[in-house]
Amino acid sequence: MSVNVIYGSDGGATKGIASRIAKRVQGRSIDVKDATRSDFESCSLLILGSPTYGNGDLQTDWEAHLGKLRAAELAGRRVALFGTGDQETYPESFVDAMGILYDLVVERGATVVGFTDTAGYSHIASTAERDGRFVGLALDPDTQSSKTNPRIEAWIAGLL
Repeated sequence: MSVNVIYGSDGGATKGIASRIAKRVQGRSIDVKDATRSDFESCSLLILGSPTYGNGDLQTDWEAHLGKLRAAELAGRRVALFGTGDQETYPESFVDAMGILYDLVVERGATVVGFTDTAGYSHIASTAERDGRFVGLALDPDTQSSKTNPRIEAWIAGLL
């Protein structure tokens, strides 16, 4: 299985998580700034990751490069998502960026895999929550750092 992990990151936390995921699945970790349309299309599993900024904003590199995602042919492709956020400081917009990416890939015809349970989080609301589940792997590396690795491992096991 070929896997591309495309991420946006300013502070480095999301980049680090993308690298861990890519290493674990023997895939490629690609900054969205450097990603090409082919990177979105040339894999059997596409994993997208973004931190959420402010009150629910997509990370700035993702904002600047959304055209690449919108141009990609994703119909029928398997896509998994992960998002990082701070559920204590921003409990009403926790991992909203993941919800934004979810809406875009579904609009492009992708099949999203890797939904996760919302149990164990203390957020109030999230656009990444659908039917009581997150649309991907939700991580809070600031306030729940001890849960990050076990959550990544469980999520990857479900994807593979």
